[in-house]
Amino acid sequence: MTVATYNPKTQMPVSFTETAIKHLSKQVIAKNAKGIEFNVKESGCSGFKYLLELAFEVSDEAIVYDLSDELKLYIEPKIIPLINGTQIDYIQEGVNFRLDFNNPNATALCGCGESFSVEQ
Repeated sequence: MTVATYNPKTQMPVSFTETAIKHLSKQVIAKNAKGIEFNVKESGCSGFKYLLELAFEVSDEAIVYDLSDELKLYIEPKIIPLINGTQIDYIQEGVNFRLDFNNPNATALCGCGESFSVEQ
């Protein structure tokens, strides 16, 4: 038996589809941001809400990941247990679009899709 190790500084805790990377890269370039910050906050009926925002200022504690040549991702280490393994996809249906978060740690989702909970 082997023991698997996880190093958040070298292994990205989340993944993005190619369409999500393209969409987010356009946003970062258009607004001249440093990259994208992925965070969560306590909110909603299930407990936590995803925040994927343009990063103009970045905390010294944030871990930096390169998603592409144009796109950097910043994540605070304290939220990694909540989002580890999450896949982010960009979905466009007609004129509507959304970012879809598939989080294997989520134990419940609210009915409106705005929040999630995890067992801690």
